[in-house]
Amino acid sequence: LATGPRQNNGIFYEIRTYDIKPAKMKEFLEMVNKYFHFRTAHSELVGFWYSELGAMNKVFHIWKYDNFAHRTAVRHALANDKDWQGKFISAALPLVEKQHNEVAYLVPWCQLGKPSKEGGVYEWVTFQMKPGGPALWGEAFRAAINAHINTGYTKLIGVFHTEYGLLNTVHVLWWNESPDHRAAGRHSAHEDARVVAAVRDSVRFLESQQNVLLIPLQCSPLK
Repeated sequence: LATGPRQNNGIFYEIRTYDIKPAKMKEFLEMVNKYFHFRTAHSELVGFWYSELGAMNKVFHIWKYDNFAHRTAVRHALANDKDWQGKFISAALPLVEKQHNEVAYLVPWCQLGKPSKEGGVYEWVTFQMKPGGPALWGEAFRAAINAHINTGYTKLIGVFHTEYGLLNTVHVLWWNESPDHRAAGRHSAHEDARVVAAVRDSVRFLESQQNVLLIPLQCSPLK
């Protein structure tokens, strides 16, 4: 029930999550860093990360498309790219246990951001909200996000709302200087009355939440 408003253009983001065979993770990451330039020649990669905490043997990558026709053209070109198919896909697929993709839009009040410097860590937070879409929970959710931003301990990169995949899912991507910096900031935020009030209002619409600490790959534009 309900997807939600999007920004005033056709741009969307494909979020791909792969479960990698535990014994093959190092090999998979090495292949990505070596051969992924064949893939990024066809469309814009936003970021590519592997999980460090909160999930095991997972990689996350986000692709930007102008519209669905653009994605269709890219997928067709990839299917006919002999370097991509022969050097990466044929060797990488046996290392993958499971693939999952979603199509999501940036929420209307968010622009895709960048970290203030390279070398930090990312946090991927998935919120499963009650059915009804942003018309039901959008304002309360936005207030909770802004309350965390206003503490100054973390940097918002993007807020994505699913259009294909499990509906009423919101993914929030944050950047922090380090896991310890994030932990200290979270501790302070939990003692901030403004954050507590905003979260208390938003959590009324929350079904579940999962947090994953991510490390960017060498090939990731977001580092």
